[in-house]
Amino acid sequence: MMQVEIQSTNPGPGLEQHENLSKTPNHSSQQLPISTNPKTPKKLTLIPLIFLIYFEVAGGPFGEEPAVQAAGPLFALLGFLVFPFIWSVPEALITAELSTAFPGNGGFVIWADRAFGPFFGSLMGSWKFFSGVINIASFPVLCIDYLKKIIHPLESGWPRHIAILISTLVLSFVNYTGLTIVGWAAVLLGIVSLSPFILMSLIAIPKIQPHRWLSLGQKGVKRDWNLFFNTLFWNLNFWDSASTLAGEVDKPQKTYPRALLVAVIFTCSAYLVPLFAVTGAVSVDQSAWESGFHAEAAGMIAGKWLKYWIEVGAVLSAIGLFEAQLSSCAYQLVGMADLAILPKFFSSRSKWFNTPWLGILLSSFIAIGMSYMTFTDIISSANFLYSLGMLLEFASFIWLRRKLPEIKRPYRVPLRIPGLVIMCLIPSAFLIVVMVIATKIVFLVSGLMTVGAIGWYFLMKFCRKKKIFRYSNVEVEER
Repeated sequence: MMQVEIQSTNPGPGLEQHENLSKTPNHSSQQLPISTNPKTPKKLTLIPLIFLIYFEVAGGPFGEEPAVQAAGPLFALLGFLVFPFIWSVPEALITAELSTAFPGNGGFVIWADRAFGPFFGSLMGSWKFFSGVINIASFPVLCIDYLKKIIHPLESGWPRHIAILISTLVLSFVNYTGLTIVGWAAVLLGIVSLSPFILMSLIAIPKIQPHRWLSLGQKGVKRDWNLFFNTLFWNLNFWDSASTLAGEVDKPQKTYPRALLVAVIFTCSAYLVPLFAVTGAVSVDQSAWESGFHAEAAGMIAGKWLKYWIEVGAVLSAIGLFEAQLSSCAYQLVGMADLAILPKFFSSRSKWFNTPWLGILLSSFIAIGMSYMTFTDIISSANFLYSLGMLLEFASFIWLRRKLPEIKRPYRVPLRIPGLVIMCLIPSAFLIVVMVIATKIVFLVSGLMTVGAIGWYFLMKFCRKKKIFRYSNVEVEER
């Protein structure tokens, strides 16, 4: 194994975060990669970070409807009640511990690199980056799917393709203007997009018939477990995505655990409350529960005015989701450049806004290309690649506990290694289920991207050896 260690000659902001680490044995071989750009202030505080995590994961109950279509109201409600405990909470706990122990841009890439070396750091980065940009592609598509109910030419053909292209480019430019703007915009978008759901749920209370919650679906309708599990997974994953922004967070050791705790409660409530309200108050054909049905249900419960409000909220939510995910992908590339996994120019920042312009540009172009897949294939491909990355992340988490027990962990999951293994085995089993039930096109896309990721690592290794590109000033040690 080879270990990549950053030897910075300019300490830059954020070095004070690692003062405690300097007191641990062999600190020189454990120092974290951090940005050395003196113009990189820590700007993200608690409230914007909560909403950025919320938009990394959910952005509201938009997109949860297919769970009812796939398996009926009871299984959908149970899924959104149980799944957070077997998946969201363990992932959030792991993210809290590792983000506070290794608070640098790159997040999960740093964790895999510290645990197993640069090859696995590069592989983790590739899997998570591709899953992220594929996920980004789904948000303009989801946004247009809601708008087409009002603007019918957006249903198909060139008007739809042009709308997706323009919306992607405009939203990418907003991201370019800075993380502070994106963070506080997420707060505003979150409040506005959730307001109609709160109102709909309150109006629905007198109309709720609890026996509808116990329905297993219509007779003769076959359950689609592939759609069901992918819907749950897509709506409740990516808790670790905001870890790639750790280098931009104010006091990450304290801020991250608090933000994650609030975000988990906030996100799960945002899914469950409207789902209980609509499944209890509305009786329709099960096939009607496709993406966007919440807007139709709002029209049945309160009138067209609330339907239109939710459709506008869906557009705002898609914007927030896009901005949060794009920020994560762009700053992940900065972290990978700090680790010398990517050439140094990937950490380049805009002179005007101090944002990683190349990461934003690259992520946006890949997302545009992926947006021409069907929505189901988009989320299934994102889930498959993300599952591969999460299996590696769980392994990294456990191995780092054993390998680097002396590293200061401001937040620590209160379990010993056997307990941690059990905690990770349950969500890992679910990951394997998600991967096994994938379609052929998902296997093909994910397989090609994995082969490309492995090839990319050896290409970068060759380029570093031949000095074709400039890399961060690193020192390589045998271990």
